[in-house]
Amino acid sequence: MANAPVQRMSQLMAKTLRDDPADAEVLSHKLLVRAGYVRRTAAGIWSWLPLGKKVLSNIERIVREEMDAIGAQEVTLPALLPREPYEATGRWDEYGAELFRLQDRKGGDYLLGPTHEEIFTLLVKDQCSSYKDLPVILYQIQNKFRDEARPRAGILRGREFLMKDSYSFDTEDEGLAQSYALHRQAYQRVFERLGLDYRIVAATAGAMGGSKSEEFLAPAEAGEDTFADCPNCDFAANTEAISYELQPVDGSAVPAAEEIPTPDTPTIETLAASLGVPASATLKNLLVKVDGEIVAVGVPGDREVDMGKVEEHFAPATVEMVTESDFAARTDLVRGYVGPQGLEKVTYIADPRVAPGTAWITGANKDGMHAKNVVAGRDFEVEEYVDVVVVQEGDPCPKCGTGLKLDRAIEIGHIFQLGRKYADALKLDVLGQNGKPVRVTMGSYGIGVSRAVAALAEQTADEKGLCWPAEVAPADVHVVAAGKALQTELALEVSDKLSAAGLRVLVDDRAGVSPGVKFTDAELMGVPKILVAGRRSGEGIVELKDRRTGEREELTVEEALTRLTA
Repeated sequence: MANAPVQRMSQLMAKTLRDDPADAEVLSHKLLVRAGYVRRTAAGIWSWLPLGKKVLSNIERIVREEMDAIGAQEVTLPALLPREPYEATGRWDEYGAELFRLQDRKGGDYLLGPTHEEIFTLLVKDQCSSYKDLPVILYQIQNKFRDEARPRAGILRGREFLMKDSYSFDTEDEGLAQSYALHRQAYQRVFERLGLDYRIVAATAGAMGGSKSEEFLAPAEAGEDTFADCPNCDFAANTEAISYELQPVDGSAVPAAEEIPTPDTPTIETLAASLGVPASATLKNLLVKVDGEIVAVGVPGDREVDMGKVEEHFAPATVEMVTESDFAARTDLVRGYVGPQGLEKVTYIADPRVAPGTAWITGANKDGMHAKNVVAGRDFEVEEYVDVVVVQEGDPCPKCGTGLKLDRAIEIGHIFQLGRKYADALKLDVLGQNGKPVRVTMGSYGIGVSRAVAALAEQTADEKGLCWPAEVAPADVHVVAAGKALQTELALEVSDKLSAAGLRVLVDDRAGVSPGVKFTDAELMGVPKILVAGRRSGEGIVELKDRRTGEREELTVEEALTRLTA
C-alpha cells in the first residue's frame, strides 16, 4: 500500500507487559497479551487492539483474495438467527449446550450463529430457481459464537471467534466434487501464504453432517486435536476419524467358556494381576446411557474408550456414564464384573478388535466371578462394531500396517461435502434442464481466521517473543529510536522515507523509555525487520536486524532504504 501512514508508538494503544498473564496456559495466549495485541474482555471473549487487528485484517485479506480467485462471491449474513431453520435440520437440538440461545421481548427463539448452512441454503433458495443459476460459491468472514463450557488457551478456544465460512451449491455430485477440490486448493494457497506448517487429514463430519470431510491442522503443542501420520505412506487422519476393518478369526478350537472365581478384582488391573495375564487378554465392558437406555461398550482391556467417538456415533442422542443408582435399579448388572454373555435389555457394541472368533477373559455377571474362553460370536453377539478406542502411538496404519505416529495440532480449516442434508431439510430445488425439479447438493468450508493468529504465534514465536511472517505482520519494519533527540529525528526521517516507498512502518519514538525496553518490545512484538537508529546516527549509520534469524548489519540510511524496499 503506497504512502502507508507511519504508526508512532508514542500514539499507539499497545501496552506491553513484562510478565505472563496469570491465567495464560499456552504460548500464544501469553505473547499476544504481553505484546499488546489482545485483551481479555470476559471468559472466552477477546478484544483486538490495533496491532492485533492489523494481523487479523492481513489474514482476512489473504483469505478473501484466495476465495475471490476461485470465483466465490462475498456476502454478509446476520449473526442473530431465527430458530426455525435450525429446527428443520435438527441442529437446534444437536448442538446441545454449545448453542447460544436467546429470546426477544415477544418470546421468539433465536440463536447466535455457530455456522450458517441453513441460512445460506435459504438465501440460495430465494435467489436461484434454475440450473442456469448454479454452480455458485458464497462466503462471508464473520464472528461466530459457541458456548464453550471451559474457554481456554486465549483466542484458541473462545466463545466468540472470527471465521471464514463458504458454501458451494451444485446440481450434481460431480459438481460438488469440483467445488470441494477448488476449496482444497485455495486453502493450501492460503496457509502457504500465511507461512503455516500444516497437514491435511481425514476427519469426521460431526454436527455438520455429510460424507467426505478433511481438516487442515497446524502441528503445535497447544493443539487440542490429535492426528495420526503414517511414516510409510500418505495416510493422515484425525484420531477421531481412524477406522479399522473387521477381521474375524477362527475361534473353533477355543474350549467352552468357563467361570472362574476372582474375588476382589473389579478392575482390569487387579484382574490381570490376579490371573497373571496381560490386560490385552481381558475384555473391558464400559456401561453408558444413551438417552436413558443402557449400552455396553466392549474394548480390549489394555485400551481406553474414546468417549468422543461414542458420543459421535450416537449423536444427537445424549450419552452419559451409568451411576450408582443405575446399578441399584439393575441388579443383573454387577459393577466390576459385567460380561457381554447373557446380558439382557442392554445394547452391546464393540470395537473391531473384539472381532468374531476372538477369545476373552471377562466378567461373569456375578460378584467375584469372571469367565474365560468367552468367544465373540459364539458366547455373545455384538450388535454393532464401532471404532471406539483411543488411538495410540504405534497402532497399525489402516492403509499399510506401519506403526502410526501421533502429534498434537490446532485445527485451522475444515472442508465438508455435505451432500443434500440441508437441501432436503429446507427443500432446496432448482429446475433442471428437463424442466423438472433437481435437489441441490452442497459443500461447507471453514477457516478459523482468529484461530490462525494463535496458530501462527504458536509455530513461529521464539524465546524473545512473537515472530510474524512478513505477509501477516502488523508492519514491515519496526524502526527504533535509541533515545536521544538526534536518533529520534533520524528514526522519524527514515520512517517517512520507508512509508513513502510503500512500506508499513512502526516507529518507536517514545520519550523517556530506555533503549533496552524499546529493544525488548521490538523483539516481543515480532515485526520481521528491526531498524535501529543508535549510537552512530550522527554518521548516518543505522543497524538492520532480521527478527527471525537475529542477523545484524550496519548500513548507511540509503543502503538500508535500498535493502528494505528491494
